[in-house]
Amino acid sequence: MGIADTAFINTCRDILQNGCFVKDNARAKWEDGAPAHTIKKFGVVNRYDLSSEFPLITLRPISLSSAVDEILWIWQKKSNNIKDLNSHIWDAWADKNGSIGKAYGYQMSVRHKYPEGEFDMVDRVLYDLKNNPNSRRILTNMYVFADLDEMALYPCAYSMTFNVSDGRLCAILNQRSQDMLAANAWNVAQYAALVLMLAQVSGLLPGELVHVISDCHIYDRHIPIIKELISRTPFESPEVELDKSIDNFYDFTPRSFKVINYRHGEKIGRFPIAV
Repeated sequence: MGIADTAFINTCRDILQNGCFVKDNARAKWEDGAPAHTIKKFGVVNRYDLSSEFPLITLRPISLSSAVDEILWIWQKKSNNIKDLNSHIWDAWADKNGSIGKAYGYQMSVRHKYPEGEFDMVDRVLYDLKNNPNSRRILTNMYVFADLDEMALYPCAYSMTFNVSDGRLCAILNQRSQDMLAANAWNVAQYAALVLMLAQVSGLLPGELVHVISDCHIYDRHIPIIKELISRTPFESPEVELDKSIDNFYDFTPRSFKVINYRHGEKIGRFPIAV
């Protein structure tokens, strides 16, 4: 069993066995208007050693190319418009023009002045990884309080903190809220891919991805699906290769990743999403 399956199964079991059931004042709603209740754990931390394997879950298939497409939409295109994204996962939060407001990619595009020059958050990370790899200040933060009222959705995965240790790029992903069924395996794969891309263009090796989740939850209508999913027998982790010829972060595409020997369980089909 790979590191992605192990973390997913253990986290879901912990939530189901020891979690707190939240049923009062539910903000999220199902498509029929019913309140979307959750069972949750606070302060979940999972660690993924990217030097040993890529954390792609095998209990069910995850499209790595689609996950990478979304992370590049935010970090490379720095877009807040769903017309620049190939999937439809953000459609429910977009306005008639396709915008999700001053969220995600918008925040990554905002430029700030530094002694070394003017950078947006992505370019500052790229600059520091090459020029100040020992810095303890290499981070991004999309949770900008002044702009929250103009965001269609407050950022869930909102901050990345990078640290170079023994020539390896390590990172902490901070997430205020995590829907285990809809987003966990997806987020882990795409942020692991981000670490690989940033490491490669900075002359570093991939290190450890630490995923810190404040409110880690399973929605009530997802519980039967989760129980069936974690009862499955996982496969060995696939190999994931990144095109080694790319040395510019802005040249990566979803096709830059190749997944080899990906054996996985059946798709779980369409499931309801709480909005």
